[in-house]
Amino acid sequence: MLVLFVVLFIIGGSLLLYMLREAFLNDIKEHELFFSDFPDTFGSVSLFFISDIHRRTISDKIINGVKGKADIVVIGGDLTEKGVSFERVRANLLKLKQIGPVYFVWGNNDYEVDYHQLDAILLETGIKVLDNTAVTFESEQGEKLSLLGVDDLNQKRDRLDLALLDAEAASFKILASHYPSITFKIQPENDIRLVLSGHTHGGQIHIFGYSPQKRGGIKKLENTILLISNGYGTTSLPLRLGAPAETHLITLRKGNDRF
Repeated sequence: MLVLFVVLFIIGGSLLLYMLREAFLNDIKEHELFFSDFPDTFGSVSLFFISDIHRRTISDKIINGVKGKADIVVIGGDLTEKGVSFERVRANLLKLKQIGPVYFVWGNNDYEVDYHQLDAILLETGIKVLDNTAVTFESEQGEKLSLLGVDDLNQKRDRLDLALLDAEAASFKILASHYPSITFKIQPENDIRLVLSGHTHGGQIHIFGYSPQKRGGIKKLENTILLISNGYGTTSLPLRLGAPAETHLITLRKGNDRF
């Protein structure tokens, strides 16, 4: 009996350590996506996407691994949550600014804190909030790329229609939304080519391969391409199993559609 107890203790301890390791990984997943209608005169555009930071402090390993490789940074919501100091939030934002211009969309946990103060910090640190708005980039030859963002779906603050109005009609459109379910509101005529999302944590903990949420990944949907991130942080317990923490370096190019 004692031997069995010791064996179970060792197995349980090893599993716990493994789950802690998966929760605090600093992985950068690299994706190269080709679109037949990507504006040729941009050459390529690289985005660093990080979602669901929650209580974590962004590692210098992440920053140094992406610096000089990404044109812009997109935060996919849940930058913070109740109990996280605004000093940590500010420090994380300043770290991300070392990479390039930073754009942010609201997540449900961002509204757990004093979101007026959070909004003030975003403004103070020069972070562009995409709350049902868009920003458009133009190549020297006049081709355009628009990054759209919607507010939190959980509180029905999202207005995709307003974000589309703010975007250039004749542009390659990328949409950032904390919730992947925004894709149910996308119509074919919206011509949104890529959606960046998080929220699900990839299920966070999979028992015998099962979790209420599927692992993150890239999916081709009827009306768009959807990237769901496992996220960088965790909610509740700082543990992961089968859905390791991740960030994303996404390079977009012109070519035969390939995802």
